Amino acid sequence: MIMIKKIKYILLLAIIPINLFAQNYPDKPNRIVNDYANFLTIQEQNALENKLVMFSNQTSSQIAIAVVKSLDGYDPASYAFGLGEHWGVGQKGKNNGILILVKPKYSNSKGEVFIATGYGMEGAVPDAIAKRIVNNEILPYFKQGMYYKGLDEVTNRIIELTRGEYTADEYKKATSSSGSAIPGIIFFLIVVIFSFIGRARRARHYAVGHNVPFWIAMGMMSSNRSHGGSFGNFSSGGGSFGGFGGGSFGGGGAGGSW
Repeated sequence: MIMIKKIKYILLLAIIPINLFAQNYPDKPNRIVNDYANFLTIQEQNALENKLVMFSNQTSSQIAIAVVKSLDGYDPASYAFGLGEHWGVGQKGKNNGILILVKPKYSNSKGEVFIATGYGMEGAVPDAIAKRIVNNEILPYFKQGMYYKGLDEVTNRIIELTRGEYTADEYKKATSSSGSAIPGIIFFLIVVIFSFIGRARRARHYAVGHNVPFWIAMGMMSSNRSHGGSFGNFSSGGGSFGGFGGGSFGGGGAGGSW
């Protein structure tokens, strides 16, 4: 599977003109959320920045957001993979970065969004799940003009998946209601159940490995989780962004338009 991904990425690079890498990408920024199209308010950008910087500092994985005015004639996937490589989202060797690319909708062009996953993130967020996230967490909000809400929700889901609060299969089951987004409160309850089960599993392993009672280990799991937050509760105390670490992308991900 890894070899197929590498071949896929090499073929993708072969059809992308070299000058795209050299000229058209924004320079590597010192922020993890970068809006070059005035898509979000400053307050919205800062809220997402704080959440994603805290996630990066706690896990070393990085979820970056780039909003660009134009794709310069290239398809969203090619642009997202190239930009992720150019910036080096994720850590070198771990390749644990994800880039969420957005090109806003204008009167003469449709809006585009693409989630590009690094090699190290494809297990937690495989292509089929990335596509489901786009359809469930981004497009319904973007179509209503609720751009911050869409980006807040997609980053919440990716954070929860990569932190192991539930698996890709569990997310798929929770969102398999006729292939469309389910009411938020129902999804919330489902995720809470999956999250509790996941904490119970980790607590059981911890209790066995450290010879402590299960109920104490469960309390420690809950305490640790409260510091990291849930459902995007990363809005305060994010710390400073240390920069992208040189991660690579393997051609994984999915996108959509509105």
